[in-house]
Amino acid sequence: MTVEIWSDVMCPFCYIGKRKFEQALAQFEGRDSVEVIWRSFQLDPSLQTDTTKTVAESLAEKKGWSKEETDKMTQYVTDMAQQVGLEYRFEKAVVANSYDAHRFTHFAKTKGKQIEAEEQLFAAYFTEGKNTADHATLAQLGAAIGLDEKEVLEVLASKAHSSDVDEDIYTARQFGINSVPFFVFNRKKAVSGAQDPQVFLKAMREE
Repeated sequence: MTVEIWSDVMCPFCYIGKRKFEQALAQFEGRDSVEVIWRSFQLDPSLQTDTTKTVAESLAEKKGWSKEETDKMTQYVTDMAQQVGLEYRFEKAVVANSYDAHRFTHFAKTKGKQIEAEEQLFAAYFTEGKNTADHATLAQLGAAIGLDEKEVLEVLASKAHSSDVDEDIYTARQFGINSVPFFVFNRKKAVSGAQDPQVFLKAMREE
């Protein structure tokens, strides 16, 4: 079975969804025959990387929310993340365009390390307050999972894997995907959002 997951690094529900899907996969009888492929999606392609403001400040500006409204929303998501063992630190998160991070995951996929790369990116963004648009940072994340740091930098300095990212985004549009995470099972069945593990388990057992 092939499970494709459309996701964006800056999407808090995608990291939560990753954990819930992993819980379902651990319970699935045929887990050894499941191939998981992460697909690129950009919630805000025009977003400019800005290390001078926090994600919370950027959100407030974009949505027109007050500080109280923003705090309430980020706390809600932080609490949800905590339920699956994740520690979100929105006060540290750096506003970063995710395009190059997506190229990084596609490169990692060629080395059989895509799932590890996704985990590194989510942790870097939501917990460690790292700039996930910065090439040196991405190279360090790559080194942490066994990729060659110099090779990662060379890939990011070029246009490599841009077509892979663009193709994923195009396919998402063809499928009518407008929010993530979005899970597709054998291109037959879909589950949208960070659902309960039992929802994912049911979808896999029905395939």
